[in-house]
Amino acid sequence: MAEPESTRVFGARTTRVLGLRRRPLADLYHTLVTGTWTRLLAVYTVVWFGTQAIFGLAHLLVAAEHLDTGALLSSLVAALESPAPAPVLTPGWFLIGAISMLETFFRWLEVGIGAGIIFGKFSLPRARVLWSKVAVVGPHAGGRALLFRMANERTSNIVQAKIAAMVIWDEKDDEGKVVRRAHDLELVRGGSALFTHAWTAAHPIDAASPLASETEATLAAREAEVVVTLTGYDEELATLIHARHVYLASQVRWDVRFREVVTTLESGARIIDYRRFHEVVPVVPEDDLLPGHHRRPRPG
Repeated sequence: MAEPESTRVFGARTTRVLGLRRRPLADLYHTLVTGTWTRLLAVYTVVWFGTQAIFGLAHLLVAAEHLDTGALLSSLVAALESPAPAPVLTPGWFLIGAISMLETFFRWLEVGIGAGIIFGKFSLPRARVLWSKVAVVGPHAGGRALLFRMANERTSNIVQAKIAAMVIWDEKDDEGKVVRRAHDLELVRGGSALFTHAWTAAHPIDAASPLASETEATLAAREAEVVVTLTGYDEELATLIHARHVYLASQVRWDVRFREVVTTLESGARIIDYRRFHEVVPVVPEDDLLPGHHRRPRPG
């Protein structure tokens, strides 16, 4: 049985997984294609030079065991000086030929498999989505909401983009045991016909929200994580892409809002300043909210 391993999505603390066998060698193609370039180059380097060393050693052993190198050199010199009869073939020559054929076969095999893995890794569709470093809980549409930002880092458009979010945390079941459960977070707008630049998603914190009675302290105590997934169709790649991000409880900022990144000039043109993409600012007094999610009345 494989050693237990850690997972992140099921808790900030280490979760032990038992009874599930991980066999990377049984699915080596998936392991190398989805892994890092460092891992792929390291494995390919070991295989290539390891094969070179094995066949080189085999050549040396056969030559030392079956061939008279001194006589071979003398015959080569004599052949250069004057015509000489063809050398007599010995079992050593046949072993050298067999080893050479095997070496050629394995070389072509390594080149073909390596080229396929590298091509698969290059052609693997990946989304280039910039996620805000933090999520915020602040005012939104006369109430409170959990908000996070996304931006398309490519120049191509993502068509029919869809986003989903859920919160995963510790809670007690009917028997009083602590279990890890997930709850969907309904978004104000969970889809966009065209995702080109920046997009701020919002989950209203109302009476029906799983976050209705939560605070910064309770989310930290329950080791909450907000998991966000985005899918869409990349026009230029002509394929479906997806992206995923996780906000830990420590990455959820309370009573702040995102800094504006869109500026409209007098000419009507708009500028998106991604230098402010991750910045947050405190909620101004007129945006403060009372416990009932109603806007605080202004004095006078």
